[in-house]
Amino acid sequence: MLFNSLDFLFFFPTVVFIFFILPYQHRWWWLLIASCYFYMALIPVYILILGFTIVIDYFTGIYIEKANQKRSKKSRYLLIISLVANIGILGIFKYYNFFSENINWLQQQFNLQNTIPYLSIILPVGLSFHTFQAMSYTIEVYRGNQAAEKHFGKYALYVMFFPQLVAGPIERPQNILHQFHQKQDFDFRRITAGLQLIGWGLFKKVVIADRVAILVNEVYTHPYNYQGISLIVATVFFAFQIYCDFSGYSDIALGSAQVMGFNLMQNFNRPYFSTSVAEFWKRWHISLSTWFKDYVYIPLGGNRKGKWKWYFNLLIIFLISGFWHGASWTFIIWGALHGFYMISSAITLPIRGKFAQLIHVDTYPKIHKLIQILTTFALVCFAWIFFRANSITDAYYITTHLFTGIQENIQTIIFNEDGLREKVLFLGDSYYFISGVLLIILLVMIEKIQNNGSIRLMLSNQPLFVRWSVYYLLILAIIFLGIHTKADFIYFQF
Repeated sequence: MLFNSLDFLFFFPTVVFIFFILPYQHRWWWLLIASCYFYMALIPVYILILGFTIVIDYFTGIYIEKANQKRSKKSRYLLIISLVANIGILGIFKYYNFFSENINWLQQQFNLQNTIPYLSIILPVGLSFHTFQAMSYTIEVYRGNQAAEKHFGKYALYVMFFPQLVAGPIERPQNILHQFHQKQDFDFRRITAGLQLIGWGLFKKVVIADRVAILVNEVYTHPYNYQGISLIVATVFFAFQIYCDFSGYSDIALGSAQVMGFNLMQNFNRPYFSTSVAEFWKRWHISLSTWFKDYVYIPLGGNRKGKWKWYFNLLIIFLISGFWHGASWTFIIWGALHGFYMISSAITLPIRGKFAQLIHVDTYPKIHKLIQILTTFALVCFAWIFFRANSITDAYYITTHLFTGIQENIQTIIFNEDGLREKVLFLGDSYYFISGVLLIILLVMIEKIQNNGSIRLMLSNQPLFVRWSVYYLLILAIIFLGIHTKADFIYFQF
C-alpha cells in the first residue's frame, strides 16, 4: 500500500481509531493484522517470505540468548543460521539474476554454453529493509545488547510494523521493541505533531518529488536527445527528487508512528547542507549508514588498523552499500564513487587546508562554508547520475556530455535560435521546469530556517489562526499542486 494513495487515506485513520479504543493489552495484535494487510496489499504471497524469516529469527534469538548464558559456542552457529536464512532470501530474490547474467556473459566470452538459468521472480517490496532490521535483532542478541523477545507476536510486529516496513528507517531492537510493551496514551499535541510531519512528507513526495520527476524521467529515459544544460538540470532535479521522495517517505513513517505514540529514529537531517561527503553520509539515510558502520565497518577494523586498511574498509563499505541499493553495475559504481570521494577527502585534507589559507578563503567562514556545500552537492549530483541512469552506457553518455554544447545552449536560450529555447532550458515544458525550480527554492529556504530550530515547534507557538492557515495552505498545495498518479516511492525497489 502506498502512503500517497486513497487506500492509505482510509486505512490509517481506521487503524489509529481502533488502536486507541482497544485495551492496551490487545493493541499489538491489531497493529500486526494491520501491518500484514498493509504489506499484502502489494503482493500477498510474499508475506510467506516474511513469515519464514520471522520464525527463524524468533527462535534463533531465544536459543542464542540461552547459549550466551551458558557461554556456549553454539550461539555463533545459531547467529550464522539466522544470517544465512536472511541473506539467502535476499540473495535469491535480489541478486540471483545479477550473478546469473554476469556469469553467463563471462561464459559467452569464452564461447561456452550458458549454464545458469534466469529466474522470473519479482523482488518483494522493501526486502532489503526488513532483512537488515531482522539481522540487527539477532546480532544485538548475540552481542548481549538486547534481550531475546519471548512474545512471538510482538517480535513479528518489530519486523512488520507498517509505517517503516517497506522503506525504513531500519530500526534497532533497542529503540523500538520495548515500545510495543508500553502503553501509548492519546495525546492531542503528539498526534498533531505527527500529522504535521505526515503532511510535510506528503508535500515533499507528491508536490516536489513527483513534479520534478516528470522532467527527470524524460531526460534519463531518452538521454541521447539531450546534452549540456538539459542534462545538468535533469541531474540536479533528480538530486532533489530522490531526496524529497525518500525523506518524504521517512517523514510519513515517523509521523504515522508518532500519532500512535511510537518513536522511530530520524533518517534525514538536511543532507544537502553538508560541507563534505563524510558529513553527507551522517545526514543521508542515517539508519542505513549507522547499520553499516556498526555491523560491517567497525568489525572490519574501522580506522583503527592503519591508514591503508582504513581506506580499504571505506571502499568496501561503499561498494557493499551500492550493491545493497540494487543488483546492477550502475549502483556498484555509485557506491565506488562515494568510496573514492571519502578516501580522496581523507588524503587531501591537509592540502585543502593549506590551500584555503593560501587564498585566505578561511578568513571568510560563510563564503568558505558555501563553497564546501556547493562542492559537496556537485560531487553527490555527479554520483547520482549512475544511481539514476538505466545502464552504464547511458551513464557514460550523460557524464561525457554534461558540458557539451553549453555555449550553443546559451545562445539558443538568449536568441531562441530555431525556436528551441524551451527544448534546451525547459526540456519541452516551461510550467514543470519553473514550478520545479520554485519548489526547490522553497524547500531550501524551509530547511535553512530549520537550521535554527524545529519549524513544528515554532508553529506550535503561533496563534491558532496562523497555525490553521499554514495547515490549509499545505493541504491545498497537496491537492492542487500534487501529482496524483500513485507514483511508487523510489526506495520501494530496494
